[in-house]
Amino acid sequence: MLRGFYNSASAMVANQRYQETLTNNISNANTPGYKQDQGVKRAFPEMLIKESGRLQLPVKSGLSLPQNRDIGSMHTGMYLQETVPSFTQGGLRETGTATDVALLQKGAPDETGFTFFNVRNEDGETRYTRNGNFTVDGEGFLTTNKGNYVLNAEGDPVQTGGMEFTVRNDGTVEIDGEEEPLGITYTPDASLFIKEGDDLFGAGEDAVTEEARGREDVEFEVRQGMLERSNVDAQATMTEMMSNYRSFELNQRVLRAYDQNLQSAVTEIGRVQ
Repeated sequence: MLRGFYNSASAMVANQRYQETLTNNISNANTPGYKQDQGVKRAFPEMLIKESGRLQLPVKSGLSLPQNRDIGSMHTGMYLQETVPSFTQGGLRETGTATDVALLQKGAPDETGFTFFNVRNEDGETRYTRNGNFTVDGEGFLTTNKGNYVLNAEGDPVQTGGMEFTVRNDGTVEIDGEEEPLGITYTPDASLFIKEGDDLFGAGEDAVTEEARGREDVEFEVRQGMLERSNVDAQATMTEMMSNYRSFELNQRVLRAYDQNLQSAVTEIGRVQ
């Protein structure tokens, strides 16, 4: 009985954590460049139950032999193993604002390959983002909407001097006749990137990063005055939330039934007459 109790409880915990993931996706449905998280549910290892005992031989012999008979398998519940971002291209939305820049990936040699803008976080380290909702700070530097410097191909902050600048489709910023290419990184396996908050990604230990312009087989395009939408399908996510909630509710009922049976076992079956 207790096995079923724990199985239902573990399923409820997994459903609750997955619901939090789906809720976060919905809350960021309008965040430019946001990549939705997908939950991966796994079952705990399945166990094989065996019956251990002794086989009694005929009475005259007075002997017995050990026996170990298979009964069957036992499931030990489930858990949410991890959440993985889905790096699919979001649709583009025109804003008409000069500081808004969308990164459109047109082709890559690797199915898991993806491109990112290079930015600098508060600790002075290079991070990566798909959110091109940029602005210009008081010193004339191009920054993200969180205040992180947008970097050029050399790893230095981009100085625009104001709102009057042009970004070509190849990612080159034109300022008073001078050209400065935006830093755009390509990774062959974006799943190795780690979300760090503020729309930033960090490269994992095994992640490979390289300048996107250095590879002829990587095709991308930069669109000024546009933003990439999040890749969250709000309707599909709401449907998934309802399905996950029903699963949680079902396991809750099973848990309640086990609890009632345990209560009966303690208060009625074990009562001394």
